[in-house]
Amino acid sequence: MELLYGVHAVEEALKAGRRRFDHVLVARERHDSRMERLLEACREAGVRVRQEPREQLTVLAKTPAHQGIVAMVRAQEFLAIEDLFEPPAGSSFARLLLALDGVEDPQNLGALLRVADGAGVDGVMLTERRSAPLSPAAVKASAGAAEHLRIARVVNLARALEELKQQNLWIIGLDERGATDYDQFDLTGNCVLVLGREGAGLHDLVRRTCDHLLRIPMAGGVSSLNVSAAGAVVLYEAYRQRRAAAARSADGPASKPGKQKGLGS
Repeated sequence: MELLYGVHAVEEALKAGRRRFDHVLVARERHDSRMERLLEACREAGVRVRQEPREQLTVLAKTPAHQGIVAMVRAQEFLAIEDLFEPPAGSSFARLLLALDGVEDPQNLGALLRVADGAGVDGVMLTERRSAPLSPAAVKASAGAAEHLRIARVVNLARALEELKQQNLWIIGLDERGATDYDQFDLTGNCVLVLGREGAGLHDLVRRTCDHLLRIPMAGGVSSLNVSAAGAVVLYEAYRQRRAAAARSADGPASKPGKQKGLGS
């Protein structure tokens, strides 16, 4: 069992239904309609609910940022790389995966998972070493999005990317030394977006594994964005392109423009 805290994290874990809840603790001091609705959902799901002083929840969560609710749940089960070879049922776009090459800050990890869920990412790859664990802080930072994503842990990211190449996915790295601006590249095909470490970026071997390297042009004096901000920019550009391509397809072949340079084929 492991601990979850925060209203969004507990609420989304309950909705997703992937984890078994043991019990939920709520601060006696919190009385509001949103919390009441969440606790009612817990009771309807057969989850035990108990009131405790807020200070006790702070001790358990090891932070005062628990928002008055802590849940004990079954630990998150990670997928293997092979589980990401096939798209999830009902997927309407080409494949889009996100690979994180050693992102170490739990807030960045959580923010990226939240963006990945919103941008329609099919699955996420995390490395087992030199990266932030999917901790309660990361799950809370994801606003519970981590509960809805297909997440795999891999030992060797470069090797996992090579395996995905064999599944006909293009490997697209984001790097300030990239030759192509992200918004000038066709992101509508089957691809994996690879984001690197805070500050240091992609490891050399991972960079060499990429088929293409993209960059985000910067107008100011700073050369790059924070990894979670950069990931949001490119993932939503991919989502925008995919929605536009789907709309053109729905309108019929006559309305389609010529292919954009990139992954079009």
